[in-house]
Amino acid sequence: MDDKQRANPTVSTTSHKAGSADMAKAEFRVGGMTCAACSAGVERMLQRVPGVHQAHVNLAAERAAVHYDAAVTSAEALMAVVNKSGYTAEPLPAEVDGDREQEARASEIRRQKNLFIVAAILSAPLLLVMLGMIFNLPLPEILHAPLVQFAFATPVQFIVGWSFYKGAYKSLRSGSANMDVLVALGTSAAYFLSVYNTFFAPTIPGQMPHLYFESSAVIITLILLGKYLEARAKGKTSEAIRKLIGLQAKTARVVRNEQELDVPIAEVVVGDIVVVRPGEKIPVDGEIVQGTSSVDESMLTGESIPVDKEPGDSVVGATINKHGAFRFRATKVGADTALAQIIKIVEDAQGSKAPIQRLADTIAGVFVPVVVAIAAVTFIAWYLLTGNAEQAIINMTAVLVIACPCALGLATPTSIMVGTGKGAENGILFKGGEHLENAQRVQDVILDKTGTITKGEPAVTDVVPFSTWQGTADQLLVLAASVEQASEHPLGQAIVKGTQGRGLELSPAEGFQAIPGHGIMAQTAGRQILVGNRKLMQEQGVNIEPHLVTLEQLEEQGKTAMLVASEQQALGIIAVADTVKEESTRAIADLKAMGLGVYMITGDNWRTARSIAEQVGIEQEHVFAEVLPEHKAEAVQKLRDAGRRVAMVGDGINDAPALATADVGLAIGTGTDVAMEAADITLMRGNLESIVSAIRLSHLTMRNIKQNLFWAFLYNSLGIPVAALGLLNPVVAGAAMAFSSVSVVTNALRLRTVRI
Repeated sequence: MDDKQRANPTVSTTSHKAGSADMAKAEFRVGGMTCAACSAGVERMLQRVPGVHQAHVNLAAERAAVHYDAAVTSAEALMAVVNKSGYTAEPLPAEVDGDREQEARASEIRRQKNLFIVAAILSAPLLLVMLGMIFNLPLPEILHAPLVQFAFATPVQFIVGWSFYKGAYKSLRSGSANMDVLVALGTSAAYFLSVYNTFFAPTIPGQMPHLYFESSAVIITLILLGKYLEARAKGKTSEAIRKLIGLQAKTARVVRNEQELDVPIAEVVVGDIVVVRPGEKIPVDGEIVQGTSSVDESMLTGESIPVDKEPGDSVVGATINKHGAFRFRATKVGADTALAQIIKIVEDAQGSKAPIQRLADTIAGVFVPVVVAIAAVTFIAWYLLTGNAEQAIINMTAVLVIACPCALGLATPTSIMVGTGKGAENGILFKGGEHLENAQRVQDVILDKTGTITKGEPAVTDVVPFSTWQGTADQLLVLAASVEQASEHPLGQAIVKGTQGRGLELSPAEGFQAIPGHGIMAQTAGRQILVGNRKLMQEQGVNIEPHLVTLEQLEEQGKTAMLVASEQQALGIIAVADTVKEESTRAIADLKAMGLGVYMITGDNWRTARSIAEQVGIEQEHVFAEVLPEHKAEAVQKLRDAGRRVAMVGDGINDAPALATADVGLAIGTGTDVAMEAADITLMRGNLESIVSAIRLSHLTMRNIKQNLFWAFLYNSLGIPVAALGLLNPVVAGAAMAFSSVSVVTNALRLRTVRI
């Protein structure tokens, strides 16, 4: 199905026809979520809307993605449902604005920091009283006064902590319960118990009332500290996108009315002539129309060596012009540029869900009501057993506070965000969290030969002068290249390029004649030169019988061997082949070391296929040769039918069906747009070692997610019973809850430092 962009300035949408239904996808930001129960609640609300087929809400990325029937509902209606429930739904910007995104993050971090500082200042005297009682420290009597403690605790509870009451109200109004409900219930229980004991409970002369103001205030302070640290850590998870955005040029120099004008990059339109000087960033994608230069494309390909450019060559926005000045015609601007597409893929991946998150989502959906029930049972049990209402309330408070599902909700999405960001920094673009998860399950990897294992273009591999001719190998190559200058055949062009690589000068040629299917002939340096196959030599009366063994040996190696002759004398052989990429052998060895089966697929003949396979270390029984483009998908399916999980790697249009058929499709980014569209993972650097890195990153990310989920589940499964048994002080519970989510995000951030 072909996707087409809907013109909608308010929300990111995509639509396509599916039968009689106009299926569409809407993406928008969701604000106000504080834990996994929030995202699960918003998800349930969206899924209940008529016409919605699927909804995903990502807590860490604060984004919703909804697939719906456009004939029944609309993106605006979906956003209205979210807004009505008490959360905020905002459209995504048409283009990624790195400065605005960073400012929003910084603003949230400042807000959390200021709230924590105010809460800490007001809670410090109360905490001091608690420590004084524990360690019998001498403190001013005024700090023990109930009214003084009330004065410190009340602003923390109802001004600093108002966001918890507000969030709880929104959550309950929408028919769900979240972390704010637990915090509001727990701290309110401790606070109002203290208020009762301060103002209403009968007092015994000379005995201080039992106060728990420090519990409610310090719990709120610790939770705010956790939120502040979490906001800082979460800001780092999207650092990869900020780095990508930072690559973009801010302005462009365009020619309008025969004048050069500096304009913001957003004002460049397709067809504009853009001027680029040495050392400047290329602002948008285009095609050179005047001038030559070399361009640093390392941000795209990973290759540090600049690429020579001349009129007719394409250039990519955000790459750097090194030496010469040139002009180019803008062909892709705004959201259509290569960099914008890369950023979009990374954003979509970071906002997506991995299948492993389903378990956490299922638990989060019922978690808070279950915890409230456990807290109620805790209160009743302690009251019935001891008759001490205060102790029952404190233990109930500990259960409510320790049970926050924040860590559960952040366990998967934070790792996905960091993992996909790490991939983007290394030229590996995952289209979604599910593909990042699936890559670690791969058992077999099928590699397309041409352009994947090999460079995809012929090059001179052997120059063999015969002993019957006294010339050198370089002289033989010059003779052949001189007459091939006028040839458009790829083999002829390969011979010409072979002399350029050796710094050899060619002689002029005349009388060029191409003999289809046989070779060419022309005159150069006063001699008639023939370059071609056996048939050409036989027709021209050249005796090649003594040299057939050498010829056949080269052909057995999968090379195209061309004979060079002059005046009915064979001078030598020049062999041309599609050469193996330098890193292919090493990458294939690494894949095997990971326990993966490695296969090669090609349309070439068996002789060439076996030769290439032998060079790179692929077993002969793992070679698919003479496979027609339309049958590549069948080869992939054959392995899948055998119960194997298969990854397909290719770069051409004819690889697209096979990429789509595989469990995981990896497109070499230097290939075609069609291949990249059909693939699940794009390897921007065209380097076979990126396959190893992609699979290794998948393993590391999934291990990180499992670590997070393990600790999140263990934390709650152990913390709740301990609190219910009265073995956990509410303040300690608040500290543990606050730092549980911080520990999960911090663990996810470790992925930024791993080597892939």
